[in-house]
Amino acid sequence: MNHHHPLLLRYALVNNLALGLTWAAYIQGWLGGFWEPRTWIMALVIAIVFLWGLGLAGYRILRVSQTLDALRRSEGVPADIAHLLARLKRADPRERPLEMDMVRMEYANQIGAVRFLANALVFLGLIGTVIGFIIGLSGIDAAATSDVDKLAPMITELINGMSVALYTTLLGAVLNIWLTVNLRILNDGSVRLLRMLLDRATLSREAGDGAL
Repeated sequence: MNHHHPLLLRYALVNNLALGLTWAAYIQGWLGGFWEPRTWIMALVIAIVFLWGLGLAGYRILRVSQTLDALRRSEGVPADIAHLLARLKRADPRERPLEMDMVRMEYANQIGAVRFLANALVFLGLIGTVIGFIIGLSGIDAAATSDVDKLAPMITELINGMSVALYTTLLGAVLNIWLTVNLRILNDGSVRLLRMLLDRATLSREAGDGAL
């Protein structure tokens, strides 16, 4: 039985809730603007980056959950974690903080990939905003604003550009929040794992010193 099932359960609940809200928004017709010809390409790029981050976060959460369970049962510990634990046990007490800092950096590097993708969603949304403004403003001819016949097409082009800007900004921001929540779950699990590794190494070191 997986003692750390709540970690995976949090991941499942958060994403199922978010998917449910997305489906409700789709039913209400609020997502129709994302399929517009000038919006869907940028929206697709943002969605691909999000799915990449979500899958990576899910994989990391699964690995952390399995490792926590293996450490608690003291069997089936992955080779890389067993190596880290052995290294911490052998380390001199004065060097152990440095060893733990190195372990934290290794896990921070793994989490950093998900954080990078989450931040990229915001920047992609801002890029979409700029593209939307360019589309909207490119159709405006200042010299022709007094011509009623040319004014309507310019307004239409401006509305299309603003649509691209607003929809891509909204998509990037919402998916950033969604992925950041998953990042928080991963970070909590990693902190718990690091704490357990340190506790195991400290106890083993003390037991070894006591035997001497």
